[in-house]
Amino acid sequence: MAVDTSPEAPLHEGGDDRKLKREFGTVGLLFTAVGSIIGSGWLFGALDAAQLAGPAAIISWAIGMVMFVIIGMTYSELGTMFPHSGGVARYPHYSFGSFTSFSIGWVTWIAAAAVSPVEVLAVVQYSTNYVPWLQRIQAGEAVLTPAGTLVSVLLMAVFVIVNFFGVRWFARINNVLVWWKLAVIVVVIAVFFGLSFQPEHLTAPELGGFAPYGSQGVFSAVATAGIAFSFFGFRQGVELAGETSNPKRNVPLTLIGSVVICGIIYIFLQIAFLGAVPTSAIKAEGWQAVGEHFSSHGDVLATFGPLAAIAGILGAVWLAGILYADAIISPGDTGLIYAGVTARISYAMGRNGNAPEGLSKVNRTGVPWVSLILAFLVGCFFFLPFPGWSKLVEFVTNSTVLSFGCGPIVLLAMRKQMPEHERPFRLGDKWVWVIGFLALWSTNLIVYWTGWDTNWKLFVAIILGYGLMAVYHKVAKRPTPPLDFKYGWWLLVWYAGLALISYLGDYPEQEAKAGNLGLLDFNLGAVATLGLTALVLWLALRNALPTERVRAILEDQDARH
Repeated sequence: MAVDTSPEAPLHEGGDDRKLKREFGTVGLLFTAVGSIIGSGWLFGALDAAQLAGPAAIISWAIGMVMFVIIGMTYSELGTMFPHSGGVARYPHYSFGSFTSFSIGWVTWIAAAAVSPVEVLAVVQYSTNYVPWLQRIQAGEAVLTPAGTLVSVLLMAVFVIVNFFGVRWFARINNVLVWWKLAVIVVVIAVFFGLSFQPEHLTAPELGGFAPYGSQGVFSAVATAGIAFSFFGFRQGVELAGETSNPKRNVPLTLIGSVVICGIIYIFLQIAFLGAVPTSAIKAEGWQAVGEHFSSHGDVLATFGPLAAIAGILGAVWLAGILYADAIISPGDTGLIYAGVTARISYAMGRNGNAPEGLSKVNRTGVPWVSLILAFLVGCFFFLPFPGWSKLVEFVTNSTVLSFGCGPIVLLAMRKQMPEHERPFRLGDKWVWVIGFLALWSTNLIVYWTGWDTNWKLFVAIILGYGLMAVYHKVAKRPTPPLDFKYGWWLLVWYAGLALISYLGDYPEQEAKAGNLGLLDFNLGAVATLGLTALVLWLALRNALPTERVRAILEDQDARH
């Protein structure tokens, strides 16, 4: 794969983001992504993945890593072509116009807005072990008490305050926290391997063997056990591209490097967890119920803090203490990051012109402060008495992955629309079509594996978004950009195809269906998403904006403010 490293002279370089501060260096941007990836996912993901896939959860993490490296490659080229903050929501605007950018921006925003609350819930869920009045168990799920809701809102407010004071302060705090997070996870791996690693857990027939729940368990874990969710942090290389000092170097390094670094760490953590779980816990009812049988510690402790529970069983009480402290720091840092990311996405929609102009207002420290306040208010909605961490993660997973799917489509469209444009990071011409196709297929597969029970809620949210778009176009006081529906109608085919495949599929598993028909198994579902991927790419590339219109949009973006 060839990478063009020629000197960069991108069209309107940073012009529309000149009010933002370019204060993320190489380490700062990379650590922002790493800090996002190592959040609550590592605290709960190893247990959730093991319960769905058994020891084959190792394969689940590897599959997730490869999928997100492929997706990251597509954004590496786009992120260096257009180093604009909020890129996931803005790139579709450049290639397909306002209807497409609103559609992707809305899905991206609602997903990002839920991440900080997810991380707060993780903090509270672990803290419940020593502050029991924060949560209660309801129908087998952890739910916030009124006092826990108040604490959660206060934590969200802290995230907003730190972000409000600017990128430089945020980056310094984040760099310190990421070093802590990396150190803790390495110590956990080392202790689990050193004190009680039992390799027979991975393959012993009496314990179910390596893949006790087959391929469906392996791929379900990617989507619903927090694996895909854990890798979402790679996006910081795109969302903060307008605020880094050297996009040519820092954007690709962040997008790809963060996934590889954290993927390797997560695989080792999963192996260590599988080997350290007490054998009696596996024998009781198999891997699917291992969290409920942590010896004498009971299911409540496992629900609120699985890694700390194992550390306590192994006699490493000191490590359990560190984990309870880290359960505040790791998710807290990721929530801090995503509060800022959510603000950048609505900032981008304001810059696109298909959301209120006020969302793009920036304060003296270079922060989109109106968007930041909106992120706080909407984030607090997720603290209503819904089920806990794992259920909210499933919704965040399918919506976020769906938003990433437009990246490879824009990448391939731009090869036709602006072939002469400088690409400091350039995928080889022989590889770009393969990588673009695989990236979109990966997106469709993860949404399918999430299951109908979660996906129908996503499609209802999309319909709600179109209602809001219609209202905005009626009441907006400033001129709105042309809707460009004739260039973006293919998006409705994509959404409808995913909804249909999900409804016909057997995710979640047949015995736990949520109204879906269960007609498509894993193999047929994969073929169906493959066909949908080909159809969507064909339709999108046939309906992309003409080059002169793309240039006009970029010039208009540069002229705003």
